[in-house]
Amino acid sequence: MIHMIIFNPAIRPVLAVAVTMAASALIFITGDHIHRNAREAITFIAAFLNCALIMSLVPAVLAGEEMRFSILEIVKGVELAFNPDPAGMVFACVSSSLWILTSLYSTGYMRGHHEKNQTGYFAAFAMCISAATGICFAANLITFFIFFEILTVATYPLVVHYRDETGRRSGRKYLAYTLISGQLFFAGIVIVYWLTGTMEFRAGGFIKTDLLPLPLMAVLFFLMAGAGMVKAGVMPFHSWLPAAMVAPTPVSALLHAVAVVKAGAFAVIRVSFFVFGPDTLKACGAARILSWFAVATILISSFIAMKQDNLKARLAFSTIGQLSYIILGVAMMYPFGAVGGLFHIVAHAFMKITLFMCAGAVYVTTGKKNISEMVGIGRQMPVTMACFAIVSVALAGFPPFVGFVSKANLVMGAVAVQSPLYAFTYVASGLLALAYLMPVVFIAFKRDIINSEFAVKKEACWPMLVPILVTTSAVILLGLVPDAGPHLYDLAVSAGQQIFGTLGVGI
Repeated sequence: MIHMIIFNPAIRPVLAVAVTMAASALIFITGDHIHRNAREAITFIAAFLNCALIMSLVPAVLAGEEMRFSILEIVKGVELAFNPDPAGMVFACVSSSLWILTSLYSTGYMRGHHEKNQTGYFAAFAMCISAATGICFAANLITFFIFFEILTVATYPLVVHYRDETGRRSGRKYLAYTLISGQLFFAGIVIVYWLTGTMEFRAGGFIKTDLLPLPLMAVLFFLMAGAGMVKAGVMPFHSWLPAAMVAPTPVSALLHAVAVVKAGAFAVIRVSFFVFGPDTLKACGAARILSWFAVATILISSFIAMKQDNLKARLAFSTIGQLSYIILGVAMMYPFGAVGGLFHIVAHAFMKITLFMCAGAVYVTTGKKNISEMVGIGRQMPVTMACFAIVSVALAGFPPFVGFVSKANLVMGAVAVQSPLYAFTYVASGLLALAYLMPVVFIAFKRDIINSEFAVKKEACWPMLVPILVTTSAVILLGLVPDAGPHLYDLAVSAGQQIFGTLGVGI
């Protein structure tokens, strides 16, 4: 078995999924019967194994090796199969590495806030990562759909974590949005299989423009991509996302940075570039319609964010807009847009998880949720709020931070497709990001009115503070050296080359 793992990389995606799924089951079965340290040790062991298995695939994927692995044949010609590729590796590397940090942060948060239902929390979290890993490596539509729905169901216990009426109401809304759109996605998959006889992902797409009348082609696309748009919070399908903010802050970090909304954006990428293809989507007009949804979402969500006093709510609407950066990049149907959109999965993940972890650190340490209550809090928590300030500037797309790398590609894509509207949207959204994030920083470090409550320095506990420092450092490092670590920028460019052919782009 060990020999197979070392010398046959094709089995590693299966093991990465299996390890996290087994950890979830083990935590759920034994969590109430063992010490919390043992329960959380299971989480960390699984997180490190998952990350190691995924990172070990990077050289082979960059080298273009074929690693398809079929687990079983569901029905004749339809397999449950994995096939790592550059696009999936971008998402997989981000989710696996951030699970380690989120697990450490969760330990500090859940203990520091004396949360109930911790066993269910860690079990559901592990299952979500397992599902996200399956989504990343799915070789075909049916495998993708199975793990996409597992992610939906596994997230529900996290949304309703507090078991109160508000949580249950938010959970019902979450399930209504995601399950209904998921079933429409499945209907689209059946239609595609009926029309083409295949479900296998293919870079550049496999659906030809003459397969259906073009208006029906656009309808079929949105039948499938709609599930991703819902999970990504594209307006007007977004209201489940702010409602889900009733969950603990680490869950918000999972929803907004590690798994759920990224799975939605990634679903749009898969359906657009690996099922339909740029030529078909441009011909039927679906790409243009998708861009309208994205532009409206980016601008409207930014204005709504400015009005939110609750810090998590402000960050939630920020996420809605930032995820549509990716959707708009896809809608360009141009190499720069694809590369920028894929790398924005990386950039947004590290930036937004940092902001949510800062918000959680403030809440656990001071009990404050609203921005208006945080006047002078930077005196008590200077490290936390300094990290918040740095990442706020990064989220607006300023150099030398990671947000600049993805946004530069996206803006270059907008220029290349000769769309002043797209370019204006990205520039305006950066200014709006400053408008809704920098006031938080100014209030935190305000000196003319000193809140005596925050006069003594007291940062959050180290399991919460260390992940904040690590992700903030990553925001800076990946801005200066985008290929630091697992070569995430190279993977994004490689994915663009697969989709569009020869690709002479970069920054």
